[in-house]
Amino acid sequence: MAAGGSYSIVEYFGGDDGYRCGYCKHENGNFSHGMWSHTMTVQDYQDLIDRGWRRSGKYVYKPIMNKTCCPQYTIRCHALNFHPSKTHKKTLKKVNRFLSKGEMPVEKHDEGQHEGEPMDSVHEEGVQPPPQDPLKIDHSEVLDISTSPDTDTTNSTAPTTPRDDAEKTTNVTPKPGKGVDPNRPLCRKAKDLRKERRLQKEQQKQQEAVSSTVNPAPSKSSSNQPKSLEEFITESLPNDPLHRLEVRLVPVSFEDPDFLASYEQSAALYARYQITVHGDTPYECGESEFKRFLCDSPLEVSFFFLSFKYIYFKHTIRFSLFLKSCNVKLSGYMFCSITHMPAKHYFCSGSLCREIAFTRQLQQQSPKLSYYYLGFYVHSCPKMLYKGQYRPSDLLCPETYTWLTIERCIPRLDISAYSRLNENARAGDARALKELGRVLVLHRRTVMPYAAYARKRKGSNDEKEVEQYASLVGQTCAERILLYRA
Repeated sequence: MAAGGSYSIVEYFGGDDGYRCGYCKHENGNFSHGMWSHTMTVQDYQDLIDRGWRRSGKYVYKPIMNKTCCPQYTIRCHALNFHPSKTHKKTLKKVNRFLSKGEMPVEKHDEGQHEGEPMDSVHEEGVQPPPQDPLKIDHSEVLDISTSPDTDTTNSTAPTTPRDDAEKTTNVTPKPGKGVDPNRPLCRKAKDLRKERRLQKEQQKQQEAVSSTVNPAPSKSSSNQPKSLEEFITESLPNDPLHRLEVRLVPVSFEDPDFLASYEQSAALYARYQITVHGDTPYECGESEFKRFLCDSPLEVSFFFLSFKYIYFKHTIRFSLFLKSCNVKLSGYMFCSITHMPAKHYFCSGSLCREIAFTRQLQQQSPKLSYYYLGFYVHSCPKMLYKGQYRPSDLLCPETYTWLTIERCIPRLDISAYSRLNENARAGDARALKELGRVLVLHRRTVMPYAAYARKRKGSNDEKEVEQYASLVGQTCAERILLYRA
C-alpha cells in the first residue's frame, strides 16, 4: 500500500487475441496483455514500467515479447550523462539558425531519410483499450474500502551540404545568355572543402603547440571540456532573434485556464498529426480520443502533470507529457505533434534534446529524476531506431527485467527480433511470483489476499488468470496493487 493509504486498482484482461501491428502492418500479429487501471500510484506505475508495461490513457498494457511480430523493448536514456552526438549537434544548430536568422535547411524526402521522430501512436501499436471504464467502479466507494483481517499490508539528421552558409548566394536565375556570374566564386567539391578545413586545423594545432612551448600559459581545463547539451541549445541565439520558440509548462487539468486556452488547438494538432503520419481517419483521432489518449490518467501524482509545449508563432508544434514526482524517476510519456510548418523534422528532432535538458533541470530539484524514458524501442522497425541514438541508454531484458546497455543488445537483436538480452543464463527475475496466496484482491469493497478470497469463493475457477496477472506484474506489485474481483 502506498503512503497515505492510496491503492492502485486494476482489472486484468489477458491477451489471447492478436491485433493489427502498426510497425510491420501485420493484420493480427500484435499481441499484448492489458488491464484497465481505475487508479494507480506513481510508485506502482514506475515499477510496472520497469517490467515492460506502458500506459495509454487508463489502459495499461505489456507486449507479449516472444509472440508479437515486432517486439517492443522498454528504453531509457541516462539523462545526466547524455551528450549530443554529431547529428544532434547539427540538428540543434539548424534550429538555432532558423530561430535567429530564419535560415531554412534543405529537407530530404527520400524514404528512410527523415530526421523527424514519429510519435508512438496507440493505433500504431495495435493496442485496443476499452472505450470506457469496464465496470465503472464507484470511486467514492473505493475511498472507504476495508481490509480483511487476513491481509498483510507490509510491502514486500540528415547530413548538411558542405558549408552552405560560407558560400550563400541569392536564388536569382541569370538572364539567358549571361552564363555563370564571374563575380561569384567557382563551385568546389565537398571533398576538397573538407581537406582544406582539415589542413587548416592541423596547421592551427601546430602553431598552438609551438607557441605553448615558447610561452607556456596556465592550463585551462574548462576550454578542453566538450560543450554541454545546454550550451548547444542556447548558443548563437541573439537577444532579438527573428523567431522565438516558447516553452510552456501547463498542468493537464480542465480546471486550469491555461490548459483550456490551448486545448482545442492541441486536439486539432493531434488529429492532424495522426491523419498525416499514421493514416488515421478523423473518427479515430477526434477530441474524445485525444482526451482519452493524452489527458485521462489513473495516476495519483505526488506533484503534478505537465504539458510541455513548444509554441512557434502561437501555434503548438510539440506536445509532451511529463510526470514529476519527488519519489520516482521521470517516467512520463513523450508525445510529438508537428504542424504543417516547413522545417518540421529538425524542430521535432531538436525538441527531444531539449526534453532531456529539461529532465536534467528537474533533477536539480528532485535528485532521483535521473532517467528519460523514450517508451518502446523496436529494432525491427526502421522508424523506431532513432531512439537508440540517445546514449547512454539501456534496454530492458524481457525475461530477467534487468537493464543492459543498448550496445550490448544490438548484436543480439540483429540476429533475432526477440532476444533475452541478458547473456547470463543463470540470471532470473528477482521479483518473480513466489506466493500466489499473497496477491491482493478487491472483492466487495474489501481488501484481502487471494488465499482468503479463494476460501470464500469455493469453486472459483480464476486461479490461472490471477496467476498469469501476478507473474506479469511481479510479486512486489502483486502485493500492493488491488486486482478487482466481481
